[in-house]
Amino acid sequence: MNRDALAPELLAPCAGTDLTRYAFELPARVEHVSRARKLVSARLTARGVDGDPHETALLVVSELFTNAIVHTDGRLVACELHLGADRLRITVQDQGCAATGPRVCHGAEGERGRGLLLVEAVSCAWGTYDAAPGTGRVVWAELPYAPRPPFGDGPPAAELLC
Repeated sequence: MNRDALAPELLAPCAGTDLTRYAFELPARVEHVSRARKLVSARLTARGVDGDPHETALLVVSELFTNAIVHTDGRLVACELHLGADRLRITVQDQGCAATGPRVCHGAEGERGRGLLLVEAVSCAWGTYDAAPGTGRVVWAELPYAPRPPFGDGPPAAELLC
């Protein structure tokens, strides 16, 4: 079985394509969260994003992807990465949601409900909106990052704050 067939790229590289964008979709099943992390990790590594920004992005993808699976009843979850000049935007779209949409739980009760609190803490911005057309919700987060100089030339990139 070709596991990559389970994660078709939604934005295929071709002439004129913005290579700083990458998208895929996976079945909305808990066992595919690790596959989402692997796809994101490989793309970030290929684009030179490493260290803390890389690890933080994997954490955010895990949380958003898991929320899309656990809190909805859709068949697929889509994920898109957009690498800007100094920020990485991670977008996850499900196929259905509760009427109130996702929310941050600030209370200490229970073991669940802290995923968006974690996303809020590590992101410089995050939000949510209804997907159009059709049902579903989009949750996005932006992370600061400093691209490393090509071929290791120049001084190390400074950390960026939002």
